[in-house]
Amino acid sequence: MAAAAAGAITFAPFASLAQEGTVALDPIVIRIGATEAFTRVEFAGVIGARSRVRQDGRAVIVRLGTTAAPDVSRLKVDPPRGVESVETRSVRGGTELVLTLAEGAEARSGVADGAVWLNLYAPGAAPPVEAAAKAPITEAIPVKATVAEDSVSLDFQWPQAVGAAVFRRGDAVWVVFDTVARLDMAGARTLGPATDARWAAGPDYVAVRIAAPRSLPVSAVSEGTGWRVVIGGLPRSATGVDVGRDDSGEPVLVARMAGATKAIWLTDPVVGDRFAAVTALAPGKGYGRRQQSVDLTLIPTAHGLAVETPADDLAIRAEGDLVTLSRPRGLILSPPSAGLQTATAGADAPRKAPYPALILAEWAGLGDQTFTERHRALQDAAAQEGAKAGDDPRAPVEARLALARFLIGSGLAYEAIGVLNAIVAAAPNMLGEAEVRGLRGAARASIGRLEEAQGDLAGASLAGDPSAAVWRGYVASRQGDWIEARRSFAAGAGVIDRFAPEWRARFGAAHALAAIETGELEAARALLAYSFSQPAPAADQLAARLIQARLFELEGQGDRALAVYRAVARAPLDGVAVPAKLGIVRLELARGTMKPDVAAAQLESLRWRWRGDAVEVEVIRTLGQLYLSQGLYREALTALRGAGPRMARLPGATELQADQDKAFRVLFLEGGADGMQPVQALGLFYDFRDLTPVGADGDEMVRRLARRLIDVDLLDQAAELLKHQVDNRLEGVAKAQVATDLATVYLMDRQPEKALQALWGSRTTLLPTAMNAERRALEARALMDLGRFDHALEVLGDDQSPAARDVRAEVLWKQQKWAEAAAIYEARLGERFKDTGTPLSAEDESRLIRAGVGYSLGGDGGAVARLSRNWSGFIAGAKAPNALRIALAGLDGLGGTAQAQDFASLTAAADTFAGWVNGMKTQFRERTGGNRP
Repeated sequence: MAAAAAGAITFAPFASLAQEGTVALDPIVIRIGATEAFTRVEFAGVIGARSRVRQDGRAVIVRLGTTAAPDVSRLKVDPPRGVESVETRSVRGGTELVLTLAEGAEARSGVADGAVWLNLYAPGAAPPVEAAAKAPITEAIPVKATVAEDSVSLDFQWPQAVGAAVFRRGDAVWVVFDTVARLDMAGARTLGPATDARWAAGPDYVAVRIAAPRSLPVSAVSEGTGWRVVIGGLPRSATGVDVGRDDSGEPVLVARMAGATKAIWLTDPVVGDRFAAVTALAPGKGYGRRQQSVDLTLIPTAHGLAVETPADDLAIRAEGDLVTLSRPRGLILSPPSAGLQTATAGADAPRKAPYPALILAEWAGLGDQTFTERHRALQDAAAQEGAKAGDDPRAPVEARLALARFLIGSGLAYEAIGVLNAIVAAAPNMLGEAEVRGLRGAARASIGRLEEAQGDLAGASLAGDPSAAVWRGYVASRQGDWIEARRSFAAGAGVIDRFAPEWRARFGAAHALAAIETGELEAARALLAYSFSQPAPAADQLAARLIQARLFELEGQGDRALAVYRAVARAPLDGVAVPAKLGIVRLELARGTMKPDVAAAQLESLRWRWRGDAVEVEVIRTLGQLYLSQGLYREALTALRGAGPRMARLPGATELQADQDKAFRVLFLEGGADGMQPVQALGLFYDFRDLTPVGADGDEMVRRLARRLIDVDLLDQAAELLKHQVDNRLEGVAKAQVATDLATVYLMDRQPEKALQALWGSRTTLLPTAMNAERRALEARALMDLGRFDHALEVLGDDQSPAARDVRAEVLWKQQKWAEAAAIYEARLGERFKDTGTPLSAEDESRLIRAGVGYSLGGDGGAVARLSRNWSGFIAGAKAPNALRIALAGLDGLGGTAQAQDFASLTAAADTFAGWVNGMKTQFRERTGGNRP
């Protein structure tokens, strides 16, 4: 530790130098300016000017060719108008800046003044998109030839500015324009030293092929909106187009050509091969030399760019001032270091490994020096080399790479990453160097920066490399992707023995764990034996023993597994002691030798003893399952939630979330919370409502819980639950259904105004007929409660459903239309009078009383007599026999013993509202399964 601290201190001057160099280079400069109309964000600098912008829905994504996250703190703290959020994320070979636009906001982008710009407009503030600058060309374009002694000039007289490409291929000169038109070649019949000119038009271009001897030079100049192509005469050197690697390190080529417009693919009618011309606007600019790689050939041009290729999948994309040439798997290019000056870092410096991601044991060797002396010597050489790199882009990197190798071999991964990042900052295209990618990926994987390591190891320069495959297997194992781990370890098996011993042991253990998780126990046993055979540090040996204990568990050797767990649990290293204690708890619980409350107490202590990786996830999951098995639902959900989003990508996190979801479903969808008091169930639901699933299951949970609250008349709480669903979660028919339930609850609670708001706010088309009838009856009932009787009857119309008839009777009763109301009440009873053996329900008894009272008040003695004849047999078994007797006898039938005011008390006793409430509660129970035993 003292040596490491000394190394960190002596490394400080080099880190400072790297930072100064980075500032001087300014690879990314983000400029922000705002006007009343929009906010402009510009990406400038060596890397920033090559940013790429795309839009996916409301997300505007800016891809930056660097894995170092840019400083976007100002954008996050003070987002531009029309931007909801700003975030950065790592992707393969770079970083993406994601700006999420507000609804209705717009973004427009482009390239100008050596920078990529992005204009962000608030909703409704964006100006209309202007029409294309180029109008369709309908007239023929005249071409005039002027012949001199040893040359010919062809003038293309365009009425507006067009992009062009001019170059020679063999015995022909090609002139390509980026717009479709007809050419009038009448003025170019005599071509002097050239012999023939033919033109052809494509869907978005026009091309001219001119036969001319190879000895004649070609040049092109712009004159106003026209172009002049000269064949013959004095040769002119073409400049202005620069082709090089992409600074992101990806295996692509980027041509910097101002005013590039489009790539046009052509077929040579004589040779029959396929090639591409990239057009550009004036002034003239060309590529003056022939450059060839495996995938393509860049041929000299007088203007624009021309590409020949044997590949069918070469992609050429022109964006502003940049033209990108790529293939799906990348171009085959020499490493970036091939263009640097050759140099050595010293005879005793750590040598380059045979494979780019291989860590050699000799890298940590000190010779006859101390660690500090060795470190300082390598650091001084790297600092001198880095200083030269600031002035000379072709300066070598060998001394800096030697320092990085020494640091990685010595276990100082953080410091090694700093050295490698400094190399990339000084020369961004070094990301295409396989060793830089491999060493940084290995260093990041060794310290647990797994996602960053994945980005490095996935680089095209490491494709097919076995040492990188080994690290990909190690990362996959740490992430719980067991199948990928097995596949990658197998791909790199041939080089594992060339790693340092401690890494051979770690790889063997990680591979064994992957084999266990995929059910290949025999392979796991062999891999563990390989890991134990390596002279690894004690911590790595104990980690392998943990995996061995897991293997014993799966093989049914519980005693051996428990013995190994107990031995490892005594280690003074929490990283291995905590998972060992977890194994002890798991085994003893399964055997019944440990009580659940004791196990829970031990797991709670382990939960806080070791945090941040898959071990904590497993502890939390075991604790949650233990609490669930004891019916301690709140404790279980609290424990399972403890992992939080910070551990979402760790192995076991998916299963942990599944445990939470399952527990919540058991509670609120399968009746687990039915044994709790409704208020307790409501509190538990509110505390963990973020676990409510999206869709029909979540809606059903809420309706079931609302039904329980309604049963005990907690109507306000039930309404709040349902209202949240209506306002925040549902649309269409589902929203209308829950809003119908909400209106019912409001009416039960005598809040007709809110009931109307719920119904009117959820109107939609194409509702089922039964739901429409239910909503119509509820709306009429709410209007009736507000005293708007005529409106209520208008809403009901001709509806003859039972619910509508009940409301219509209520309205008529309140309007004192006694006989009409009584007729509906009697009709609702039907022929129930024929079953005298079964007492009337409270609701039917209320209807019968109101029918009798209504006929009496309406003076219909015959109807009263009919009721008395049919229904007198129910008086003895009635809940209110005296009231029913009076109602069926009427005023006249009682011989003057009853007065008219007695009928008012009968009406109050026959409370149909209470019957309606009870009916609605029963309906809720039936809909949500609350009527089950």
